Amino acid sequence: MTGTPRELLGPGGLVLDVRGRPGPAALRFETAEDGRRTVLRQRERTVLLGGLTGQGCCHDLRLHRLDGYRSPLPPIASSRMRSAADWVHQYARRLEGSDATPLDDGRWLLARRTWFEPGVWSADLVRDWPAGLLELYCGGGWHGVLPLRRLSPPDAARVKAYRKHVRDGTLAPVLLWWVPFLDGWLILDGHDRAVAALAEDRTPDCVVLTRLPDEDAWRREAEQLAEGHRRHSARFTGTERQRTALEEGYGAVLAGLPYEPSAVRTWPLTGGTPAWEVLARAAMFQFPGD
Repeated sequence: MTGTPRELLGPGGLVLDVRGRPGPAALRFETAEDGRRTVLRQRERTVLLGGLTGQGCCHDLRLHRLDGYRSPLPPIASSRMRSAADWVHQYARRLEGSDATPLDDGRWLLARRTWFEPGVWSADLVRDWPAGLLELYCGGGWHGVLPLRRLSPPDAARVKAYRKHVRDGTLAPVLLWWVPFLDGWLILDGHDRAVAALAEDRTPDCVVLTRLPDEDAWRREAEQLAEGHRRHSARFTGTERQRTALEEGYGAVLAGLPYEPSAVRTWPLTGGTPAWEVLARAAMFQFPGD
């Protein structure tokens, strides 16, 4: 994927236009039973099993993670962290060269994020291992962070070294993957760095990987918005100031369409629910009531 086209979005953001990776992605979700049974695989290794419980729009996702997840980024040396690197571009280059990422054909945003809503890195950080429970409430969702490997204790040697970087302001950001159907983030790289930041009472500095809509999709939505805006404008009877505000709001929505998060692609789980149940039994994982 060398030479992937990029769109620069100013400091702290860029879009990768990934081509030549039609999928399935190396790190991918496979689903069965209309999405009620989920597997996250990295190549052929299963790293997460999940199953929805409940009816209607409010569900719990019971999950079980397995050992063996591999970060798509190589280790980052302390000297590199002290070099004030442009981490968005660094991570983009490293993801381009990795064979363990969620990247498949399409547009992907990499952007710095230093602020999160209250609770994301505290109450809604899944610290339990290997099991976990995500409460996917209607209208709000879980909105937390899910590690893909066991978190180290705050006094582990590597975490201690990272805690000094936190105090010095030189810690490399954690790499997260935004997964809309979970309404949350997976930690792709930087589990120990996240623990170090939290141990120092800091919110981890992050780079977030987000899938964006394909060009034809956002252009179709733009055409629909334009038609609705034309009809509304023709009937509008407000003041000139109100019309200016209307046009500015429309322009802002239109400009943001190419950068709205898109659904993460999933692939059918070969063998469907019976195959999922075999994997669950192999992992000694059972859902209450199933």
